[in-house]
Amino acid sequence: MDTPDSRADMRADSPADLVAAEDVLLFVNAAITATGQREFRSRAVDQQLSLDFLHTYVRVNYRRVYAASLALDINHHNAALIVRRLLETADEAGPDERRTEGRLIAARLAALPPQRVYRLFGELRRAKVNNRRTRAIMRDWLAARPDLGHDAVKYRAGLKTVARHIHLPRPEGGAPLAEIGAFLFRPGRLPRYEHPLLDAWRRAHYEQGAVAELPFTVAEGFAARHGMKREVFLKRAAPRMTRLERLRTQERRVAGERRPGVDLTVMPLTRLALYVLSLGFDERSGRRAELTGALRAAARRAAGVHAGSWGRVHAVLDDSFSSSGSGQKRRRPLAVALACHHLLEVLAAPGAYRGLWTSGARDALLVRPWGPTPLGMRILDALEPGADGAAPERLVIVSDGWDNAPAGLAGEVLRVWRHRLDPARRTAVVHVNPVYDAEGFDVRRLAAGVATAGIRDAEDLPALVEIARFAEGRTGPAELYAYLDRQVARFISGEGAVS
Repeated sequence: MDTPDSRADMRADSPADLVAAEDVLLFVNAAITATGQREFRSRAVDQQLSLDFLHTYVRVNYRRVYAASLALDINHHNAALIVRRLLETADEAGPDERRTEGRLIAARLAALPPQRVYRLFGELRRAKVNNRRTRAIMRDWLAARPDLGHDAVKYRAGLKTVARHIHLPRPEGGAPLAEIGAFLFRPGRLPRYEHPLLDAWRRAHYEQGAVAELPFTVAEGFAARHGMKREVFLKRAAPRMTRLERLRTQERRVAGERRPGVDLTVMPLTRLALYVLSLGFDERSGRRAELTGALRAAARRAAGVHAGSWGRVHAVLDDSFSSSGSGQKRRRPLAVALACHHLLEVLAAPGAYRGLWTSGARDALLVRPWGPTPLGMRILDALEPGADGAAPERLVIVSDGWDNAPAGLAGEVLRVWRHRLDPARRTAVVHVNPVYDAEGFDVRRLAAGVATAGIRDAEDLPALVEIARFAEGRTGPAELYAYLDRQVARFISGEGAVS
């Protein structure tokens, strides 16, 4: 129950502070879910325009928060956008802000995939962003790369662009940097290279045996050039494949043979769920033990120290037709729901989890996007006490929020539950939404009093539940900003690095 002091603290928050906190949460939800790609109910251009407006609005009005978002579990697309816009508008920040931004940018670039960083650097060059801080950030990131020779082969165009932009020295001596410079800007001049990958690239032009020594994406082009049979090439390239490359090729068959396998138990949970949904029903059934075991292992790994700590958990999981996503994000919403199903089972106390699919499906492994979205009916089922008469301690709803069978029932059920049946909030209700609503500049919400957060990967669920509580209105802006400051401090120190 709120004390007089706590009520006084809540009244102390000015309307401007409350609006600012709402704007921050709105942007965080967008930065987690939106990628500028087509969704089930909105075009890519709508997504891009909506996201562009949000980035500009938050950067201009809340620059400190805009930079602090880099310390949260936002997606790679928005992280790169934030870095670019901070560097493009460096003159708008004070000296202290620039120092903090520089450290946040450096930490975030270290967590981004290298191909995305090279693409970002290329965009900065085309935008003619060439200030001293930008060049220093590029140099520091390149200096931290474990093997520039590998980058020169795999990301040749990107590295070449960066080298031109920041004027990397290219001495004529025998240093490795000189070899990389010759490889990038004077290919074919040297009879051989000391770096094994550079020399393998040279030999791969006329020697099939060298193809397997190259990174998989580069080797594919040479294999096609030499007319190598696909199965022979994949067998030779298997030792150099990444886990994702192995996963992508595992189920492709030629003459009935399986491709080089991958240990599914080490795959990230959401990515593994996407893989499972890409398989046909017969194959999922035939490999039930393997796939279910892998999903549970990934869920246990994602839960970490939170395993078993959430008590009795009931979940409503959206497998309606809209969960099929779009051509660019195929089955992504359904994959998030499937991954959350397995993660919540681990987060709940042993034997205290119950998952309800909107379609009524009882076999999680065989779910498919189908039918309308009767969220209200499923929420009623989920709020029913268990066999022992106890209500759930947590209700988690994983859905895009388009309640349509009948429309609006979910919001009404949650409103009555919160105000009439559970005013003491014995059951914590959280709605996580994997789909950005371009028209609303946010993820779609079910009810005003229900905590809602955007979600990209199921692995982020425990952290998102913490963020969602700020959207419920029970904590003030001061607590939100204190949380952001803690996340920035942890991220810069390396304690809370995002994956």
